[in-house]
Amino acid sequence: MRIWSLHPKYLDAKGLVALWRETLLAKHVLEGSTRGYKHHPQLHRFQAAEKPLDALNQYLSVVWGEAQVRNYRFDKDKINWNFAPTTLPLTQGQLNYEIAHLLGKLHTRDVWKYEKLMSMKSWEANPLFRIIEGDVEPWEIIKK
Repeated sequence: MRIWSLHPKYLDAKGLVALWRETLLAKHVLEGSTRGYKHHPQLHRFQAAEKPLDALNQYLSVVWGEAQVRNYRFDKDKINWNFAPTTLPLTQGQLNYEIAHLLGKLHTRDVWKYEKLMSMKSWEANPLFRIIEGDVEPWEIIKK
């Protein structure tokens, strides 16, 4: 499971669809409607939020918005739109790690997208997150 901190606009088609599905799975975990993935590291930041489901629904709203830009048909009804807006902290080190991780995936999966993103000077996180100083988040599983 990868719930990207990066803004979903950077993901290729396969990545955006996977993000939608995996984030919906995370929502089911937080709702208690599935038994698996309860302790998955990607969920820690949402579980630490004052209102975890609100944070996750807000995150999903951004993913859904990107899907609309691309004319994808993600089901809007999967999101509880009554969420209370919030922000969660995200370290700059985590954002940098995810940029490198995404570029590695795109290098083999979508060369056109990879080349486009290689020229980027600055990157945005999903608006749910506010960037703070720091290294890679402790919950991240670092692949060498």
